Order: sequence, then structure tokens, then C-alpha cells
Amino acid sequence: MASNVNPTVRRRRLGQELRRLRELKGMTAEEVAERLLVSQSKISRLENGRRSISQRDVRDLCGVYEVEDHRIVDSLMQMAKDSRQQGWWHSFGDIPYSVYIGLETDAASLRVYDPQVVPGLLQTRQYAEALIAGALPETAPADVDKRVQVRLRRQERISAAENPLRLWTVLDEAALHRIVGNSDVMRDQLEHLVEQSRLPHVTVQVIPFDMGAHPGLNGQYAILEFPDAADSSVVYIEGVTSDLYLEKANDVQKYSVMYEHLRAQALNVEQSRQFIADIAKKHAGR
Repeated sequence: MASNVNPTVRRRRLGQELRRLRELKGMTAEEVAERLLVSQSKISRLENGRRSISQRDVRDLCGVYEVEDHRIVDSLMQMAKDSRQQGWWHSFGDIPYSVYIGLETDAASLRVYDPQVVPGLLQTRQYAEALIAGALPETAPADVDKRVQVRLRRQERISAAENPLRLWTVLDEAALHRIVGNSDVMRDQLEHLVEQSRLPHVTVQVIPFDMGAHPGLNGQYAILEFPDAADSSVVYIEGVTSDLYLEKANDVQKYSVMYEHLRAQALNVEQSRQFIADIAKKHAGR
């Protein structure tokens, strides 16, 4: 597989094209499912990119949609083939949030709000180890280590020499005070956060407690944007047993507006950097 082929993004693009063909045909997902003797949920999962799609699926759907241009069919078949390849993360085995990793790997920018912890892309190894072990107490040490390795590999998008991920992070003050691991781990983590915030493509802002109620009180979320205009933005909300991906323009717009309010209410970049450094010193003194 070529290094620039991201199976997650290819599958998503393919699903969008199949949905477009269905809508051009004026058919509902239920009608297509009935024609192919499959479940309506399968058609929905194929179209939203959450399910692997085979070349046979593409052939059958193109038949239903009466696509006569062989070039279009061949292109979709190739996308289906590419989408079944494996991304780098598959070498680590079963990763619960592999769909998100695939999207993050291809994203041009990422806006994250987290009220409880430092986002994964900005975590130190020691902080990540303590966080994962504490959040998933029944996870075996080997699996904790695997998750940490994946997290560190994801961080390569931040340090990439070419086209690094543009990251904007808004943190609640609680994430800076919550002791993950111990005070030494927290001091190192916050100092690392300050250093990462100096990168030209990384922005970190903090919402202090005295700001009171704000639009982020409902919880963590991330907004991913992609370099190709054909790939719509995605809002990602992490769950305990399953994750939520919002792609409808109206949903993305609502979360984007909410994020702008968070940025406006947070301390500016320099104030945030000093705020984090001061709390790091408090951890060091414990």
C-alpha cells in the first residue's frame, strides 16, 4: 500500500460517493437494502465509513444505482481495495478508537476541548501510563503499554517536519490540578505542555475556574478538519463503550461556534502559558 493511502479516509470518501449515487437515484437506504437483501444498518454503515466495504459491495451497489460509466465503477472498486488495507495502527492489534486514529492521521487541523485531562497528543509517557492505568483499572499492563505506544506514535503528527498537525487545545483548569501519577509526573507534564505550546502550530489556552459556567461544561470533544475539501469536518466525542462521530454540517457548525466561545472565554496564549507554569511550580513544591 502506498504510504499516502489512509484506509479510514478512503473508506469515508467511498461511503460519501456511494451515498451521492443513491441520492441521485432517488432511493432510500431502506429501498437499497431491500433490493440487495441486506440490513438497512449495513447500507448506513457503508455510507458513513464505519464498516469495511468490499469490491463486491461496490459492484452490487453500482448495479442497483445503474452506474454505466466503467471509469466510475473502476475508480470506486479501487477505493474499496485501498480502504481494506491496514493503517500503521493495526500493527498494534485491536485498538478501540482505530477509526478516530485513522481520521486524526489524515487531518490537517484539530481543535480539542478537554475539561479533565491533558489531551493525548500533548501527554508525556509517564502521564499517559498513569492516566490509562487509572482510567482502565482492569486493563493488563501489556495492554496499557500498547495504548501508550499508540499514543506516542500519534504524537509524531505534532513533531513532523513537513505538514505537522495544526493543534488548538482549550483546557479547563481542573486538568492542570488533577494529579495523575504523582506531583513529579504532573510537574513534568505541565512543563512539557508549556514547551509544546511554543511550537508555531500548537496553541494552548486555559479556562480558569473563576470564569464560571462556560459552553464546555457538557464534556470533551474534538473537531477534525481535512486538507481535501471533499472530506467534511468531523466532531468526535469519546465514549466509554462506543464513540460518536458527527458529520452533518449543522452539527459541526454548532460545535465550531461553541469552540469559538471557549476560545474567547479562555486566557490568551501568553496568559495561559504563565498560568500553566505557575501550577507546575506548585506541583514541584509538594
